[in-house]
Amino acid sequence: MATTERISAALGVDAVRGGVHPRFGTRNMIIPLADHKYLEVVEVLDHPASDKAPFGQAVRARSATGGGWMGWCVAVDDLSPFEERLGRSAVPGNRKFPDGRELVWQQIGILGLIADPQVPYLLRWEGDPSLHPSLVYASDVKMSSLTIAGSAARVTEWLGEPVEKPLEDVAVQWVAPHGVPGIMSVTFETANGAVTI
Repeated sequence: MATTERISAALGVDAVRGGVHPRFGTRNMIIPLADHKYLEVVEVLDHPASDKAPFGQAVRARSATGGGWMGWCVAVDDLSPFEERLGRSAVPGNRKFPDGRELVWQQIGILGLIADPQVPYLLRWEGDPSLHPSLVYASDVKMSSLTIAGSAARVTEWLGEPVEKPLEDVAVQWVAPHGVPGIMSVTFETANGAVTI
C-alpha cells in the first residue's frame, strides 16, 4: 500500500502486515506508536463481507473519495452503555497472525462514524492483551496532537464522558467544519522532530 509506505517513511517506523478482517472484508497494515496507540491503514477487499459489514462499507466509501483519515477509535472496558444508547449490539472482530494466534475484539459505532466522522467508534479488546497492535511491535514515536473539524461537545455527548479523558495525553485542536467533519491532521513526535500528516 502506497499510503502505508508514505506514512511509515515520514514517521521513521516500520509498518507491519496486520492481516485480513474476515468479518469486514478488509485488511490492514499497522504502524505501531508509543503509549498503547497505533495507526491502522485499512484497505477494502473484493469480498462479499465488505458490501455487508458497516466497517467494510465505511472503508470502501472513504477510498472512493480519495482516502485520508477515516476516523479514530477509543478502547473501553465496557461496551454495554453504548449498546444500550445505540440500541444495538457490538459486533465481533478478529484477525489471525501468521503463526495462528488470533487477535479478537468487539466494536460498535461504525454507523455513527459514517454518519458523523468526528465521533470515534468504540472497541473492547478480548483475549491475550499481549497481542495489542502497539505491543507486538515497539515504537518510540508518539501521537502528540489531532486537529478535528467538529465539536468537542458533540464528541463528549457521543462518548458519554468528557472527550479529554480518552485523549488525556494527546492535544486536540477543534476547528469549525467546512464540509464534512472529522480528523483533519495528526501530529507525531519522531526522532527527526514533529511530523504532521
